Amino acid sequence: MANQKPKKLKKRIFSSWLTSMVSISLVLIMLGTLGLILINAGRLSEYVREKIGFTVVLQDNLNEVDIIRFQKALNATDYVKSTRYIDKEEAAQELTEQLGEDFTGFLGYNPLFASIDVKLYAPYTHPDSLMLIEKNFQEYSEVKEVYYQKNLVSVINKNVSKISLVLLIISALLIFIFVALINNTIRISIYSQRFTINTMQMVGASHSFIRKPFLQQSLYWGVYGAFLANIVVLGTFYIYKKELTGIISQNDISVAVVVFAMVILLGMLISYFSTMLAVNKYLRLKFDELF
Repeated sequence: MANQKPKKLKKRIFSSWLTSMVSISLVLIMLGTLGLILINAGRLSEYVREKIGFTVVLQDNLNEVDIIRFQKALNATDYVKSTRYIDKEEAAQELTEQLGEDFTGFLGYNPLFASIDVKLYAPYTHPDSLMLIEKNFQEYSEVKEVYYQKNLVSVINKNVSKISLVLLIISALLIFIFVALINNTIRISIYSQRFTINTMQMVGASHSFIRKPFLQQSLYWGVYGAFLANIVVLGTFYIYKKELTGIISQNDISVAVVVFAMVILLGMLISYFSTMLAVNKYLRLKFDELF
């Protein structure tokens, strides 16, 4: 009988810590997912902004050498990410596909000009920058006309700013909720061992001596929970990598490393300080107050 009580006590303690670890893992899964979203929010913004571009219409009398030289000049600028040359025939074919009929047969000739589609780097897609870039393009003798969708640019920039603000507010609220959930889970776990803490005090154990095993155990379960959360988060994003192409980079190892380290660090810190606060609370209570 004497041996059964310690075994039951150990089993109960292990069960409470295991419950805490699972709860920590579930919360850290959400934190890890949120971390990936936040880290890639800038990537998503860049992905949308870099869809903005210019159509540079070329003069009709240019030869192939002039076009290649001009395209190289565009690619050499700091703000141009990529260019694509579209000759008159290709432009006519694309417009025919959009209209659903061959307009050149109706007109008897191809009225379109050759052009170059220019995509810009995200930092240069703000309205003021686009106006300056448009003026720079118009200064080239090879250019007949430059145009871009100004209304679309304005809508994209406004929506990106709004979404970023909303995402930050939601993220702050979620982080607060997640931390509170982990803290409450650990407090409940420590609550089940409040009489053990009081017994150690009665036999003369110091506060630091009593705290030490609880804090060590909290770090272990924090790390275990974080590893489990990382496996679930990274595994889920790997499974859905095709759906997330262009939004979350699967090839950027640094992003995965940052998220992996962040989840482990948060798991350890939240678990450690929550345990410390909970243990300190019961260290200050008298025996009668434990009930």
